[in-house]
Amino acid sequence: MTTRETLTLRIPEPAPRPSAGEEGEPRPNRGIRRPLFHRRFAVLLSLAPACVVELVPHTPAGLHTLAGLWLLFGAPVLLWRDVATRIVTTGTAALLTAVGFTVMTDMAVALAVNISLPPLGVERPLTRLILTIATAAALIVLGVLVPEPKRAEHTSLHGLFTTRGVKPVLLLGGAALVLSVAGPIRLNNGLGGAVSTVAVIVVAALFALLLLRRGRYPVPVLEVGLYCASAALLLLTSLRGQYITGHDIQKEFLYFRLALGGEHWDIGAYTDPYNACLSITMLPVSIFQLTALQETAIFKVVLPLLFALTPVLVHRAVRNVAPRVVALMSAVYFVVFPTFFTDMPYLGRQEIAFLLLGCAMVVLTDSRGPLRSRRVVFVVLLGGIVLSHYSTTYVVVGTLAVSFLIDKAWRLASRRGRDRSRRRRREDRMRSFLTWWVVAVPAVLALLWAGPLTHTGGQAQRTLHAVASAVLGGKSEAGSSDTAYSIFGGGKVPATERMKEYQADLLKQTVVERASGDHLPQKEIETVTTPVVPVPAMKLTAAGRALDGAGISVPGLNGGLRQAAALFFQVMAMAGFVVAVWARRSAFRPVRDQVTIAVGAWCMVALFTLVPQLSVDYSLLRAFQQGLFFFAPFLATATLWALRWAGRRTVPLACALLAALLLDLSGVVPKALGGYPAQLQLSNTGQYYAIYYPHTEERRAALWLDARLTEEGTGVTQTDRFTYSRLQALLTHPTLADVHPAALRTDSYVLLGTTPTRTGEVTVFYGGDLITYRYPMAVLDSRDLIYSNGGAVIYR
Repeated sequence: MTTRETLTLRIPEPAPRPSAGEEGEPRPNRGIRRPLFHRRFAVLLSLAPACVVELVPHTPAGLHTLAGLWLLFGAPVLLWRDVATRIVTTGTAALLTAVGFTVMTDMAVALAVNISLPPLGVERPLTRLILTIATAAALIVLGVLVPEPKRAEHTSLHGLFTTRGVKPVLLLGGAALVLSVAGPIRLNNGLGGAVSTVAVIVVAALFALLLLRRGRYPVPVLEVGLYCASAALLLLTSLRGQYITGHDIQKEFLYFRLALGGEHWDIGAYTDPYNACLSITMLPVSIFQLTALQETAIFKVVLPLLFALTPVLVHRAVRNVAPRVVALMSAVYFVVFPTFFTDMPYLGRQEIAFLLLGCAMVVLTDSRGPLRSRRVVFVVLLGGIVLSHYSTTYVVVGTLAVSFLIDKAWRLASRRGRDRSRRRRREDRMRSFLTWWVVAVPAVLALLWAGPLTHTGGQAQRTLHAVASAVLGGKSEAGSSDTAYSIFGGGKVPATERMKEYQADLLKQTVVERASGDHLPQKEIETVTTPVVPVPAMKLTAAGRALDGAGISVPGLNGGLRQAAALFFQVMAMAGFVVAVWARRSAFRPVRDQVTIAVGAWCMVALFTLVPQLSVDYSLLRAFQQGLFFFAPFLATATLWALRWAGRRTVPLACALLAALLLDLSGVVPKALGGYPAQLQLSNTGQYYAIYYPHTEERRAALWLDARLTEEGTGVTQTDRFTYSRLQALLTHPTLADVHPAALRTDSYVLLGTTPTRTGEVTVFYGGDLITYRYPMAVLDSRDLIYSNGGAVIYR
């Protein structure tokens, strides 16, 4: 152990007969086994035909797409891999890290031309011509100036496809991917969700295969399997709907369209935090301009496929410090947590931020690489997160700051103990990866980007003000009901109480306009009711009716399983600290850096639970998903320790446990039994389907209304929040995203989307919770019905 090490593998993996020189694991450098200069020259030479394809008119779409993907991802990954081999010590780590560098390069190139060319008179800098030339020039500079790597990693696709275990992994992985595409297509065309359900079952089988055969399969094979499984689960959700489907992704798509429309990104025109995220503006614009992909395909396919690398990065980062079984289980836990496949496909900016965070964790844990270089690269990757997503940045900076303080306190206590015992322990000689500038630089970058550079820090300032008010004893609103799942406290606020708070807040906000006659009189509002509607549950299936006949409440069973799963994740993750540090038969022994960073992540999760405003502005479940980057190995360690009584059957039991979690949390078990709300990736019903799924009828209504408002030259539209979310790219005139009677204007057009039109129900998001209520249609009786197509109506 040298004084420069920060993290180290403490327990060897008892893998039976590993293959010699296995790709993805550290091995001695045996010299350059391939002509590096020739390979790099070939990559640079390939840029010329790719640019020709990009710039020649009427190029076939397939060829155009291949050329664009090569310029944006293929060539830069190969070039950046040579740089990565100087930082990390395994072939797969270098390749994965190169993907993160490539994404940052694409954003940086687009940002550079966007900033530098307008002062020179170029009003539209983000054109295909300019982006093609700028991308090729950046790659040439990279290929010429980057020094040769200290070692060469031999990677052969032919060798990978002939490696032991690759056939069954590719068979199951390919089947999962095919089913994950076919399933959403069937659902989008009104058919059933059986194919999507089978896709999830195949993914569970693939995870089991990887865990049971972890010692026989090389690391690249395991990581290919992880990628296929992750991509399949993400595509099941992202491919739903003919158009953009989801929550945040609707607004992300709008700001992408705004940047693409003028072929120029102007943060001054729209000072919104979304517009400051280059992951959903610059990156998609470059992909669209250099390929023949449709706009929607970038958000529904490309970004999820990039994000699918994140579990592979989790595996690689944990494998640097723990045995294979712990690394694999950590990655599977990251995927099984429900936020991964239910919400992350709708968060393009956070998908890219998490990809870069995964790369940063690989760099952090690879202690065999040079410490100073790893610190610099780690900070650079965090800078990429700053440009990609504001909330992920704030949580990461908070985690690192807490970890840094804990490390200093720990070392001070250890020094005093050592002075008393006059014995220097092994870990006391280890240098911490985190130093003051590793924490300070990303924090300063975040402040600069959200402050003077983009002026988009308003949301963060409001959140901090609310947090400070709550901490100092001021008025504090109830947090999101997600906190009810947390062991740190919190409770579920009844929907009726949320509805009362919501209506009272609306009346307070509109008191001035109501006095001037622009809104409905308060007496009229008091005469109408908006009763809360419970979230509908699926009908009991034959299996569900059998359980019900046996005296088992199926709704209670489904709810209990979800609550138990939430407690399991938290309890086992916390128990993992005790097991890893003190248990005699722990699967791995963490060093100080691992413990302090994981504790820092837990502190952030606790903070989100205890401070209500944080759970409202940034989902607690997303915070936990981000925390799994740091404490997933502790969760895996505790699981193995709890099942140690089974001896050789420990890992098979762990496989069964993980499969059960996936099948339940993904909605397969509730779908098989009924008695639980349907999930969008498996059904054409349920709350998410009602509020996020786009319909053709309401798009036609939005286009009709937009044309009428354009002809009239003035007018205000009102619609409910989620109809507005689905149609905001089409509603180009002033629009208010609320139709509650307390918010209803007397002079507005009222557009009701498909769900309110067909069910009479409206859903709002307030206080971090979704509330569905029965809309009082009587308040619209005094207006004229000027448009109706069976799926949307418009009143004037």
